[in-house]
Amino acid sequence: MKINILLPYKEQFDKKKLSSVSITVLNNFNHSKFKKETRIFGKEVKEPAIPDNFIGITNSFNMFKSKNLHLAKIMCLYINKDTDNNQLVEIHNRPVLFNFVLKKIKKKFPVNIFFHNNPLDMAGSKTLFERKMIVKNAYYIFCVSKYVKDKFLVGFSFIPSNIHVLYNGVEKNLKKFPFKKNEILFVGRLVEEKGVRLFVEALENLAHKLPDWKFCIIGSSHLGMNKKMSLFAKNYSKKFLAIGKQAYFTGYLSHDEVQKKMRDASIVVVPSLWEEPFGLVVAEAMSNGAAIIASFSGGIPEIIGKNGIVIEEINKTKLENAILFIASDKKSLKKYQKLSWKNFKHTAIESSKKLDNLRSTIFKISI
Repeated sequence: MKINILLPYKEQFDKKKLSSVSITVLNNFNHSKFKKETRIFGKEVKEPAIPDNFIGITNSFNMFKSKNLHLAKIMCLYINKDTDNNQLVEIHNRPVLFNFVLKKIKKKFPVNIFFHNNPLDMAGSKTLFERKMIVKNAYYIFCVSKYVKDKFLVGFSFIPSNIHVLYNGVEKNLKKFPFKKNEILFVGRLVEEKGVRLFVEALENLAHKLPDWKFCIIGSSHLGMNKKMSLFAKNYSKKFLAIGKQAYFTGYLSHDEVQKKMRDASIVVVPSLWEEPFGLVVAEAMSNGAAIIASFSGGIPEIIGKNGIVIEEINKTKLENAILFIASDKKSLKKYQKLSWKNFKHTAIESSKKLDNLRSTIFKISI
């Protein structure tokens, strides 16, 4: 029995460079009953997060060949050469590879597909016909939020029985509520759609009203890199640092380092301007007991529920008011921190358990 997981090419399954899809796959693996049966395919990295279960694939010599297609082709070669007749394939966030993989494995094994983004924006699932073909040929379809599921089902006159919401599972490593510093945190890529401009401009006006607070931005314009900063990222990191000693910028940090910062932070701000499919930063901040201020965007309201401040039609003024309200009122600050801490439910344990239970129905075994 084998479970073959295919990561997108852009994902780096490296201990120090994990991003959202890789983090989710790793968290599910850590609590899975199928560890020995799992192998993860992705592009070659220096320090694989799970060395014994990761198959790193070198780039094709053909520079014009699709990198994602190359990964899929090599994975299928492994599957077809394997004498094990009880296998499962799981494709993450690349619906364009779905039919290719089915054809290469000659439909011998069931295929699951995971949507971490809006299916209507992705090659291979943009059209209703493509999504209906996925419903017909996939064993299970997993969406990281109800928001993503609803997007997948646009145009359907029925709800397929093989589509499920599987929220990204987050590790809750802390057993006790952590000591918090007077620090407000932004974590994410330094791009317009993540709302970093709003964060910086709000704090430019607020810093003098919050003299006992520090402000931190963690991130870069490119995942896993601090060297190639975009002009936008340079401009807003410069504006942010101009606030003075209260503000500091770390650049990109590893996932473990981000968790340490979230553990210390009192408030985490997620002012996304685009429709976040899930909002991993929100879930991780809640697991660390931070008060959450976020935009009403995509799947974010599903994650927060009534346990944080969610701003509809977010703008600089609304964000300023929300930050000032929580940061200047200790009672409200503690209230929202406790709500995050006590009501956080999207754990890696629960996500992995649900996934394993559905996998077991494919293999026709009980776990």
